[in-house]
Amino acid sequence: MIAAALLPAAEAAKSATATIPVVFVSGSDPIETGLVASLSRPTSNVTGVSLFSVPLISKRLELLHELVPGGTAVAVLVNPSNPNARSNELAIENAAGVIGLKLAFMGAAAEREFADVFANIAQQRLGAAIVSADGLFASRREQLVALAARHSIATMYFQREFVDAGGLISYGANSPTMYQQAGSYVGRILKGALPSDLPVMQPIKLELVINLKTAKALGLEIPPTLLARADEVIE
Repeated sequence: MIAAALLPAAEAAKSATATIPVVFVSGSDPIETGLVASLSRPTSNVTGVSLFSVPLISKRLELLHELVPGGTAVAVLVNPSNPNARSNELAIENAAGVIGLKLAFMGAAAEREFADVFANIAQQRLGAAIVSADGLFASRREQLVALAARHSIATMYFQREFVDAGGLISYGANSPTMYQQAGSYVGRILKGALPSDLPVMQPIKLELVINLKTAKALGLEIPPTLLARADEVIE
């Protein structure tokens, strides 16, 4: 049994075996990346949970623009070594074109690059930023939140854990719930179920979380319509 979290681990596990069951948790489109042939019937030894983070990045841009309506350009933090990088860029470029926003892509493939990236965002006076879904960014969320605060950058994140750590706003799947779903599949497979018979699960719920204390520190007033849609408001 192999439980693989995030795309690179899932791809490595699939390449290593065609017989041992693999249960993944990934933000990528599992069909596009070749993990499964079908969401409803994976047809192989691989199944799991997809967070579908790439399609959600356009919605994150819309919410950020609603929160900071006066901005005309947004920085997008991406990890160029992530297989999802180009898909993220295309998705958010399409959304930005509809809204009429300009984007500035900022690449960071290592923790040591974070400080320079946020200093660059501040220097260009972009004012708002989106952190794209990535395992490196998730593992360094406190550092990213601190840098956004230091440079007074209104930043949208892909997990509520960033907002719990002091970040401004997040929109995405509830991570603990998704890992619980993956765990349930591991349990079913251990009892004899075949991965090929277990459909790839998708988020049960997407949550919008806002930190009012951070908004106040940034001098932002949260629109009442946005507050009304929030699943949780941290005060």
